[in-house]
Amino acid sequence: MARGSDFSVSSQHFLSLLVLKSCWLLGTASQKPTVVTDSQLPLQEYAHSIRLDGDIILGGLFPVHARGERGVPCGELKKEKGIHRLEAMLFAIDLINKDPELLPNVTLGARILDTCSRDTYALEQSLTFVQALIERDGSDVRCANGDPPIFAKPDKVVGVIGASASSVSIMVANILRLFKIPQISYASTAPELSDNTRYDFFSRVVPPDSYQAQTMLDIVTAMGWNYVSTLASEGNYGESGVEAFVQISRESGGVCIAQSLKIPREPRPGEFDKIVLRLVETPNARAVIMFANEDDIRRILDAAKRNNLTGHFLWVGSDSWGSKISPVVQQEREAEGAITILPKRASVDAFDRYFRSRSLSNNRRNVWFAEFWEENFGCKLGMHGKRPGSPKKCTGLEKVSRDSTYEQEGKVQFVMDAVYAMAHALHRMHRELCAGYPGLCPRMANIDGKELLAHIRAVNFNGSAGTPVTFNENGDAPGRYDIFQYQINNKSVAEYKVIGQWTNQLRLKMGALQWTTGDSSLPASVCSLPCRTGERKKVVKGVPCCWHCERCEGYHFQASEFTCELCPYEKRPDQNRTGCQAIPIIKLEWHSPWALVPVFISVLGIIATTFVIVTFVRYNDTPIVRASGREMSYVLLTGIFLCYIITFPMIAAPDVVVCSFRRIFLGLGMCFSYAALLTKTNRIHRIFEQGKKAVTAPRFISPASQLVITFSLISVQLLGILMWFAADPPHTFVDYGEQRTQDPGNARGVLKCDISDLSLICSLGYSILLMVTCTVYAIKTRGVPETFNEAKPIGFTMYTTCIIWLAFIPIFFGTAQSAERMYIQTATLTVSLSLSASVSLGMLYMPKVYIIIFHPEQNVPKRKRSFKAIVTAATMTSKLSQLAAERPNGEVKTELCEGVEATVPQTKTTYVSYTNHAI
Repeated sequence: MARGSDFSVSSQHFLSLLVLKSCWLLGTASQKPTVVTDSQLPLQEYAHSIRLDGDIILGGLFPVHARGERGVPCGELKKEKGIHRLEAMLFAIDLINKDPELLPNVTLGARILDTCSRDTYALEQSLTFVQALIERDGSDVRCANGDPPIFAKPDKVVGVIGASASSVSIMVANILRLFKIPQISYASTAPELSDNTRYDFFSRVVPPDSYQAQTMLDIVTAMGWNYVSTLASEGNYGESGVEAFVQISRESGGVCIAQSLKIPREPRPGEFDKIVLRLVETPNARAVIMFANEDDIRRILDAAKRNNLTGHFLWVGSDSWGSKISPVVQQEREAEGAITILPKRASVDAFDRYFRSRSLSNNRRNVWFAEFWEENFGCKLGMHGKRPGSPKKCTGLEKVSRDSTYEQEGKVQFVMDAVYAMAHALHRMHRELCAGYPGLCPRMANIDGKELLAHIRAVNFNGSAGTPVTFNENGDAPGRYDIFQYQINNKSVAEYKVIGQWTNQLRLKMGALQWTTGDSSLPASVCSLPCRTGERKKVVKGVPCCWHCERCEGYHFQASEFTCELCPYEKRPDQNRTGCQAIPIIKLEWHSPWALVPVFISVLGIIATTFVIVTFVRYNDTPIVRASGREMSYVLLTGIFLCYIITFPMIAAPDVVVCSFRRIFLGLGMCFSYAALLTKTNRIHRIFEQGKKAVTAPRFISPASQLVITFSLISVQLLGILMWFAADPPHTFVDYGEQRTQDPGNARGVLKCDISDLSLICSLGYSILLMVTCTVYAIKTRGVPETFNEAKPIGFTMYTTCIIWLAFIPIFFGTAQSAERMYIQTATLTVSLSLSASVSLGMLYMPKVYIIIFHPEQNVPKRKRSFKAIVTAATMTSKLSQLAAERPNGEVKTELCEGVEATVPQTKTTYVSYTNHAI
């Protein structure tokens, strides 16, 4: 039903209805209850209210009967929700009237009506409360027999206790506020009634559903459920309760609503089966939040049973379910595990004693008690009893709780608290207006409803269960709830067990929960299972509780539940991808194969070079050593030694000292070697070029000159190194990009010296330039006979060296993108340097060392010849080589000899190297 709205109603709107009813309402409304006898049962069937005389009359609205079907306003009797609550009001009035401290000398009376659990019917009944406030004019109205209507003086109701259902309270509150009649409900919890602008005369001793909705949300959250359905009975209670739950869950953001279904006020056949099957359409939403009346709850459980869905749903019921037995009778298995809440209450022992003492003889004031008697004991009272089909006849001697089961209804406490709240407010008003006056004073003859409301909102006393009764500015009671679970124990006995409380926050005993017989594990009601560590949630649009799990890939880690973020460049995700950890730093280790091979070659080269140097030093004055050019040989051997030794700083762990050595010796060894070789080949070339022109020796061919030229060439390399040191001091850094693999687990940071590829090219470039120039001179001097010089060994050395470095370039730069770049490039560079040094050592010095050690007889002085003789011999040899390609073998020799005889005297010729002579 749509929510109640303000009524703009005046007394004239009700006049016609009241006059039409006056002919029969007078007779029934003015009669006092009488003792129930068999002869009077037909009259009781038409009794609709209870009237107790008193100085001050309180109205009462109770659902004595259920809603009728097929147009009948009232249905079957409600023993607990109707009779128990009604008797609680009568009992409270009795106690107040007997209390000398509360309203002394003032008697409370009552006018109690049956709402039949229907708001429209309750509205019609509540007109009784406002009769005294409406001026009646019956001049134009006649009864059926033509007589004018007779108006009895109605009772003036100063306040109303009720109603039970929120939809009824809303309907009635819209009427009562027009006549300023305060109303205190004992069971209506709809949040809408907290609107003090629309329901300003409404108060309640139970907390509103906004607290109830918060409690239910806290329960759902504590269970780890985030995907639930809601089910509401049509009407203000159900709809506003669900709306409050949905609103609070939306604000909290932790729970999503799969479906929101509504039970029609007048359900058609099969309606509950359709509702249950619709709930199953979202199977992951097992939890169902229910704001439904007990009749609808019972029929929903029955539908679940018919459709074989026992155990599927996780019911979370509102206070309309509470700890009631009627919704779960014969449906215990379907209701097992249901969590329900109920405003915190305690059983009122005095009421139990009072109700057990009620009988047909001492409870004549309750016009519905005879019907209750029949229903409670399963018998009938006379021929006109309410249970004509019952074979058993009531004796009137039956006793409540002895001959029938009895358990105090849950809202009895609140009914009594509501009556006491009204009494305390009247007591405060009496003290204020009638101080010292016994009974009602004239000032309270006509009680002002607005003034009484102010006193109601100000009351503060301990209720019947010992809990404080107070109201806030909206007339709401504080939220205090007991939380129950319907459990079946090992003996198959079903009962509600208290599993927690809620007073502004939830206190739940998780260990007391039981979902199926003997099972304490929490069932799930989630749209999507939690993502594993290292996975983020990709939320489905419009359904924040449903998501897909996506793993954080690459170098991303799970920064939050919904995001993956990139780790800092120097870090990688940890194993769980929940954070970042430093990337391991590596360097070329001595035990690595990439280091062992270059070191082995280098050690062999160092040993061989040392052996050659020691040999040359020992035989420093022998002809072969002197003929090799001692000074230049030592410079060349130094360069060879440096080429071998650079392997060790290239493999050593980088630091400032190691990086400094790398910068210095990386190109210096080659520079020493090729500066010396270039000086040698240049000297040879200049000597023989000069010999073609004149017999005088060229300049700067002495050993001292050669050393000056060599160290001048080396100084260029040293100057470049000094400039490099000044512009960019050596330091180390960690290169995280070289081994940044797709799999972060294999990523490594490489500890390096700050020598880039460009710096390496510049450092080696000058040495390579010397090498190329030396090769050019070796080619130019290739025609000089090997008997006279070292040109051919030098040439072969340079050719081999060029091949080595031509192979080095593609290997070194072609592996720039390889994960093994550091190992390959370091090994390639060091091996290339060692091989270059080995070629020079092997081709230039090993033959000489071999002769010095194994053929000392060849290491003897030769006859010195003049520079002119040497050049002449070399020139003749050159010409012989040129003519050999043009003439027959005999002609060449004859022609050459003739030319020589004309200029050179005949002597015995001995060919030796020019280096044997002092030039």
